[in-house]
Amino acid sequence: MGPYLNIIQIIISITLMVIILLQVKGESSMLGGGGGIARTRRGLERTLFNVTIVLAVIFLLVSFLSAFFGVRA
Repeated sequence: MGPYLNIIQIIISITLMVIILLQVKGESSMLGGGGGIARTRRGLERTLFNVTIVLAVIFLLVSFLSAFFGVRA
């Protein structure tokens, strides 16, 4: 089961990096965003944000499982 968890972990990490880079590309400036204007996430930005959180949680769970099965082997 260990190699399958490693493959899943690699796929999730690559997907997570791509989604994070897509979010950073949408920012208006490098440090701080839109100049102090409070705004809400809408549309694709909100979806990417939610997918990022879900993938991070899944990555964390797969990491724990990988460590658990790695110790037992």
